[in-house]
Amino acid sequence: MNSFFELLARERVLVSDGAMGTELQKCGLEPGACPEALNIESPETVSRVHRSYAEAGSDIILTNTFGVNRSRLKLHSFEERVKEFCVAGAELARSFAESKNILIAGSIGPCGDILSPLGTLEEDEAFEIFREPAKALAGAGVDLIVIETMMAPEEAVVALKAVKSVTTIPVVVSMTYEKGLSGIKTLWGTDIPTAAEILEKNGADVIGANCGKGFDEMEEIGMLLRESTKLPLWLKANAGIPEWIDGKPVYTQGPEYIRNYIEKMVTLYPCVIGGCCGSTPGHIKTVRETVNLYKSKFI
Repeated sequence: MNSFFELLARERVLVSDGAMGTELQKCGLEPGACPEALNIESPETVSRVHRSYAEAGSDIILTNTFGVNRSRLKLHSFEERVKEFCVAGAELARSFAESKNILIAGSIGPCGDILSPLGTLEEDEAFEIFREPAKALAGAGVDLIVIETMMAPEEAVVALKAVKSVTTIPVVVSMTYEKGLSGIKTLWGTDIPTAAEILEKNGADVIGANCGKGFDEMEEIGMLLRESTKLPLWLKANAGIPEWIDGKPVYTQGPEYIRNYIEKMVTLYPCVIGGCCGSTPGHIKTVRETVNLYKSKFI
């Protein structure tokens, strides 16, 4: 059995890390710059973020590779550096994982283009765009791969197939949902039961949600996901909707605010709980404390 599934079977609830992008911005990442280039240009900055989450109690740390694909890196003229950025990202995460028994998850985000027929990107092109970082991350020894922040199940399925074509390690597929007048759906209009059915049918090992409006909404999303699948869940919420204060985004849901929602999310086990945009090591410490306190009730 893979180490991820072994740990999840034993603990029932695992704690992931929090945001990478907003933490790097606090460290000086300029708006519009390529976060993944820091894996090479300023590895100590990326390591600082990883360390903070390891110390906060994460069981899983994601690599700083969310935007590492040819389509997105082309915006920075880095399209030939996919493997380099992926390998460096995995090595930086591993430096903390090995000493603390933390698992490494290779992060793969959307390709940045829209699939045909709504867009110009053909499915076979998208497949290769996703396959390249998947192969690099798997070759670098990550424990699982997380396809995250997906808006359209069609793109998520292409990414899933691409990852499955190069590795047998577990694959998480995490969509982004928001609550609107017609209910909780992706921005492309797919509801949770439909997305869950599509992803499970195409071989996802874990399904979930990340980003969105906050932990309050993620609690409801998690409940709908649990009703829609028996697979393990992956839940990483934003720390609310940011407010602009003195020209900087300030996220509205602090570490103490999220505690009650984490208490309810742990009952959706087996699952992984962490944070997305705006979440900090403080949020992850709260997740760790809450999971430790409440999981004794059902283990």
